[in-house]
Amino acid sequence: MSKVAPCLWFAREAEEAAEFYVSLIPDSRIRHVQRNGPGSPVGRQGSALVVDFVLGGQTFMALNGGPPDNFTQAVSFKINCADQAEVDRLWGGLSAGGSTGRCGWLKDRYGVSWQIVPVDMPAILGDPDPVRAQRAMKAMLGMTKLDIAALKAARDGR
Repeated sequence: MSKVAPCLWFAREAEEAAEFYVSLIPDSRIRHVQRNGPGSPVGRQGSALVVDFVLGGQTFMALNGGPPDNFTQAVSFKINCADQAEVDRLWGGLSAGGSTGRCGWLKDRYGVSWQIVPVDMPAILGDPDPVRAQRAMKAMLGMTKLDIAALKAARDGR
């Protein structure tokens, strides 16, 4: 169990969102759903109140607390992807019904912000040669979904 766990506040979609996330991200599962009892002020009896789940080994909590403040990009979740196939799969899954932004950022259908990033991105953008690093950065700034081959080609001057 993680010592620190993000809590995502939803109006009524906590269980649905947790199921969606665990269906996309490996090493994920729902651990427990706390249901509302009789007379609950935030939901009908038997509906989910709190969902305890794990995404990629990180513990999360989703809460159905009634109308929330909207999610913003001030908090986002970065997923380190092993290869382009994983970038493509997660980008397609998480952006479905949501919106896409620049540089690998997206908002899912619930408004939660995600960064879908190749695991070797720090090496690509942090090339010791500043000219190569700048070419990669310029290429990244023109992308929505990140393209590993195009980033490496730009870094290498191809």
